[in-house]
Amino acid sequence: MQCFPPHLWCTSLVVFLSVTGTLAADPYVFFDWTVSYLSASPLGTRQQVIGINGQFPGPILNVTTNWNVVMNVKNNLDEPLLLTWNGIQHRKNSWQDGVLGTNCPIPSGWNWTYEFQVKDQIGSFFYFPSTNFQRASGGYGGIIVNNRAIIPVPFALPDGDVTLFISDWYTKSHKKLRKDVESKNGLRPPDGIVINGFGPFASNGSPFGTINVEPGRTYRFRVHNSGIATSLNFRIQNHNLLLVETEGSYTIQQNYTNMDIHVGQSFSFLVTMDQSGSNDYYIVASPRFATSVKASGVAVLRYSNSQGSASGPLPDPPIELDTFFSMNQARSLRLNLSSGAARPNPQGSFKYGQITVTDVYVIVNRPPEMIEGRLRATLNGISYLPPSTPLKLAQQYNISGVYKLDFPKRPMNRHPRVDTSVINGTFKGFVEIIFQNSDTTVKSYHLDGYAFFVVG
Repeated sequence: MQCFPPHLWCTSLVVFLSVTGTLAADPYVFFDWTVSYLSASPLGTRQQVIGINGQFPGPILNVTTNWNVVMNVKNNLDEPLLLTWNGIQHRKNSWQDGVLGTNCPIPSGWNWTYEFQVKDQIGSFFYFPSTNFQRASGGYGGIIVNNRAIIPVPFALPDGDVTLFISDWYTKSHKKLRKDVESKNGLRPPDGIVINGFGPFASNGSPFGTINVEPGRTYRFRVHNSGIATSLNFRIQNHNLLLVETEGSYTIQQNYTNMDIHVGQSFSFLVTMDQSGSNDYYIVASPRFATSVKASGVAVLRYSNSQGSASGPLPDPPIELDTFFSMNQARSLRLNLSSGAARPNPQGSFKYGQITVTDVYVIVNRPPEMIEGRLRATLNGISYLPPSTPLKLAQQYNISGVYKLDFPKRPMNRHPRVDTSVINGTFKGFVEIIFQNSDTTVKSYHLDGYAFFVVG
């Protein structure tokens, strides 16, 4: 049971299963998206990027808690594609997750209809291509899951909503980067930093990408690090960032002058336009822990009464290699335990003290090494090999030999290898995972489809 060539069979099966699992009482919304190559100049030189419906970044998926999303995606790229919905939990049904473990890639020239429910969720997330290193060329866009009308939001309704994507960027195509990653070259430092696809270069008569605002009003800024490998520090000249939400959880509201946002993270700030507005202000994303990347991403915040361009030096970043600053800032984030979110009961109503841990995993990543002729990353000495049959199909139809339920709970004393090794979880259990980064760069882990609590 392979995904190629009988992809149509896989498509029919997954749609049928997803339809039987959704709730008819909740609204349905329908979208048609075409993913294709576009020509753009993120760093001043024309290059090929991945856009959706002619947009780069792609359109925002704006929905409300419990809505059912029916998303028809046409792949006009010249290679297979999968879109994953980062942070959407796909409760009890991961068939629509858009990763190789659950879905067959959409072949070039084909379409696929995702259907999923944003069940019991709110917040700020983003989607992106999950295969073939395509995210390095774009293909990403925002996801907003609004509160239902009966659930109060723990802050006054802002006057506007702004989505920003901050990202490292390469002038090489994702295909060339993919070859570099698999060869002895590895991934080189990025060529620059972009904000919403614009770098700090002249474009259409404007020196930077521009966010237009009205003086005295408050806007919700949803900021996503959609990059490949670079942690970024985000700040707005002369403006405070009031943190209110991160990836579906409301936070204790605290003011920050800047925020470290690591790869894959999403933060939601309230920003009040409380300056005189006599000139524009810089919006900055600068690299962290990467001395080889010198350029910052720059955009402009423009008041409607602005009389001049942004001026002065860019607002100061934290000390470049100060990991203590970043760790202490992360520790300062707190869940708002008294606020409701997707449901009326407070986020903190779960009885944390009564959790019984069923499994403990110590997961260690090491610097990439050559395995079977390719440069590969490993977890506990295993470099994952995606099977030709998705794991979900193999499990559903009891197809043996596709994967092994033998992922080790700790690093093994053996040579690294390539394998389709899977964690054997306990249904309704609580897993404690200890991540240990033995590499020399910052790593981001994405626990796909799960909410989790940082305990140490």
